[in-house]
Amino acid sequence: MSTSDARLERLVAPIAGDLGRMRDILARQLAERSHAVSDMTDHVARFRGKQLRGALVLLSGDATGNITDEHPAIAAIVEMIHLATLVHDDVLDGAEVRRRVACVNQRWDNQVAVLLGDFLYARAFALSTDLSSRLASRALAEATRRICVGEIEQSTLRYDFELSDERCEAIASAKTATLYAVACELGARYPGGRDDVGQELWHFGQEIGLAFQIVDDCLDVVGEEAVVGKSVGQDVEDGKVTLPVLHAYRRAGRAAQARIREIYTQPGLAHRVQLLRAACDLAGGVESAMARAAELAESASSRVARLPESSARAALEELAGYVVERRW
Repeated sequence: MSTSDARLERLVAPIAGDLGRMRDILARQLAERSHAVSDMTDHVARFRGKQLRGALVLLSGDATGNITDEHPAIAAIVEMIHLATLVHDDVLDGAEVRRRVACVNQRWDNQVAVLLGDFLYARAFALSTDLSSRLASRALAEATRRICVGEIEQSTLRYDFELSDERCEAIASAKTATLYAVACELGARYPGGRDDVGQELWHFGQEIGLAFQIVDDCLDVVGEEAVVGKSVGQDVEDGKVTLPVLHAYRRAGRAAQARIREIYTQPGLAHRVQLLRAACDLAGGVESAMARAAELAESASSRVARLPESSARAALEELAGYVVERRW
């Protein structure tokens, strides 16, 4: 077990029992009599990774004294929605590897991958109708809408080097931080917890989710696939201008800026991310973006520090730093 895995296992120890129940529910929901579908769900189960979003549902519930018997099911629903977004994202990005195995769109094809993502969404929302309160269904439907809007907006802003930091972060927040935020909010509020605490945990999730995405964006331009465990350079290939690239672009001289735009837009170029690394000071852009991620994590940690002392609260505080320090 890696140091990172051991650290995360320690952090989720307060909710280990409910995390196990979440995984059992998830396995049952992914089971399918169709051999073709079960072959794909068995494959996509290997993408589950750290299951941070599900763990956040449970830790937020525990830390606020709001945990119920239905929280593991909510955590499983959140994880299924996350899996669906991963499958669809890989189609959008043309990614080849995730969690060190072939993406669904690579092992099968784009059409099948889109259908599998739809299958996962359907399973998630079908399970949500079995819950005693509609709060989770409403919140997760709205979160899914925001995720889709964020992806659509990002696709319309390809090759735009005039983006402001605020606009760039708003898109990243919508497409990634939304699910972190709703996971924390539902943990604290479902089925009828205090709205003020739920709102504070929503902001906590929003901040660590945005920090997580910024780190992802940095790893995409300077990380190595063998370490990160998934395809890198995909944003550059797809024309997506992320925060570290924006910061590097602004620091560059006119000639370097022209070269960056050329690398992004010239048809037929191979290995665009390697060309980008040679064209500008990406390290400076990454350093600046990582400083922003650390700022968000610090703000998030201060929010949960107001909760009563508990092992779950301590885990949430440390998780805020964990998402910034990770290199996978």
